[in-house]
Amino acid sequence: MTADHHHHLQVPGGSGRSLTLSFILTLAFAAVETAGGVWAHSLSLLGDAGHMISDATSLGLAALAAWVGKRPPSARHSYGLGRAEVVAAIGNSLFMVAVVAAIAAAALLRLKEPTAVKGGAVIGVALAGLAINLAVAWVLSRGERSLNIRAALVHVLGDLLGSVAALIAGVVIYYTGWMPIDPLLSLLICALILYSALRLLREALHVIMEGVPPYLELPEVGQAMAAMAGVNSIHDLHIWTLASGQVMLSAHVVLADLRRWDAVLVSLRGLLHERYAIDHVTLQPEQDATVVHVAPMKEDAK
Repeated sequence: MTADHHHHLQVPGGSGRSLTLSFILTLAFAAVETAGGVWAHSLSLLGDAGHMISDATSLGLAALAAWVGKRPPSARHSYGLGRAEVVAAIGNSLFMVAVVAAIAAAALLRLKEPTAVKGGAVIGVALAGLAINLAVAWVLSRGERSLNIRAALVHVLGDLLGSVAALIAGVVIYYTGWMPIDPLLSLLICALILYSALRLLREALHVIMEGVPPYLELPEVGQAMAAMAGVNSIHDLHIWTLASGQVMLSAHVVLADLRRWDAVLVSLRGLLHERYAIDHVTLQPEQDATVVHVAPMKEDAK
């Protein structure tokens, strides 16, 4: 019995340019927003800057994944270095949880001891942040619609909400002078950051634990494979994610007739690619032990 290995380990590289540009724009404005938040004494701006730093890191990791995915596997790393992004994602998530804790503590202290905030400055910086986020969303929407790009767009939408919250805080302070709105909305931004960070951490840990991708159902894939002509059953089926865009599958395929293996293999590969977008497949054919093949009897020579 021989196993079949079908290798496709590249992460789509066409998205790398748009991800890199988005990373530069987001990180540059996060620095500007941090400076503006310190100058204006605005926690909502600092919270939004923290959110943008988190998303800039995520964009950087996605760009890194697109670059690393182009590197071929080596004798030392036979699957390549795709999981470097997963390890970095875990570190990024834990770092952002620490940032949330620091901003939330400062916000609670600010509620007890209000500090004057420059509402006009907050409005200006928040408007600029809104424009930058819209520009980043436009850049990403014009790039390749890979899993990395779609994930990055979700983060940018969170940034947009953060900029809107900071803008609301600035408007309220400028026109009413009600200072508690700033720490209150900074707590709202903290909740957005925490949600993104914990979601990223959960996804990264799911990959590390070699879980089935959330958009796939293991029983459904197994039943579809077992329904193929020539296949009696499927067992030892495993599906896991190596890194972004790299879904792996291995299984034992029980056949009534091993002589049909080549045709069955082609059919199974086509099914997994077209219906489930799984291209890295390792399949082991097995003869069904319950099926007995009787050789035809030879006629006696006359």
